[in-house]
Amino acid sequence: MPSKFEFKKGKMVPYPSGAIVPDRDLGERPALECIHLGIEFGGLKAVDDFSLTIGKTEIAGLIGPNGAGKTTVFNLLTKVYQPTNGTILLNGQDTSGKTVSQVNRMGIARTFQNIRLFNTMTVEDNVKVGLHNQERYSGFEGVLRLPTYWKHEKAAHERAMELLSIFDMEHLANEQAGSLPYGAQRRLEIVRALATNPKLLLLDEPAAGMNPSETAELMENIVKIRDTFGIAIMLIEHDMSLVMNICEGICVLNFGKVIAKGTAEEIQNNDAVIEAYLGKQDKGEN
Repeated sequence: MPSKFEFKKGKMVPYPSGAIVPDRDLGERPALECIHLGIEFGGLKAVDDFSLTIGKTEIAGLIGPNGAGKTTVFNLLTKVYQPTNGTILLNGQDTSGKTVSQVNRMGIARTFQNIRLFNTMTVEDNVKVGLHNQERYSGFEGVLRLPTYWKHEKAAHERAMELLSIFDMEHLANEQAGSLPYGAQRRLEIVRALATNPKLLLLDEPAAGMNPSETAELMENIVKIRDTFGIAIMLIEHDMSLVMNICEGICVLNFGKVIAKGTAEEIQNNDAVIEAYLGKQDKGEN
């Protein structure tokens, strides 16, 4: 990881619940509160008693060995799975019983470890898919191409180009998504997630398959997203250099249970973490 990257992290301070958040987020409602969250599959506890608070604009990391339950947590947050027990609050709102689309409208968006773009669609149209949850015209108006439809289509085009320009991708708007280089496809997936207007962005191994230069650019983009949109970001990542450089708060999972929470410095010096994860895997290993 290039050493020239510099990111001023917020000082992590106690929140009334006993959690820690960046000092700039004190007095603000947390983006996410997980309270004793858990899920069982056939009697096996895949995630057990998971509690975590993420500040309104925090960049947080979720790490742990393969099979620790990290992606399962993301699936619980996005309602791919309904929890067996526990509570998820998104900006103070309980997401219990919500569907994937409903929780997305509430303000949670994600990317995936394996890129999931519509490869035969254009870059712009992929972003418009993310804007779909904000459409305000009826199917009738869309089929008949009434003025309301064209008004919203114009607004969607402008918004898509605005989002693409943040990542210097507007010149690729008419390209097929599947023809983009790997790093650009990763960026497009993030742009599509941002198009849903999230309050919390979940990134599942965003640096997977990237070279050091692309990873450095990714770190800059993550900070840029946080600063531009004023949202919280939570990432799963095996690249420990990225995690330790950019994440303000880090949660460590092992066998579905939280074994440590704290700052990068605290996690790096935690004996349980060193034994379970950091001491047993190379930082670039998946």
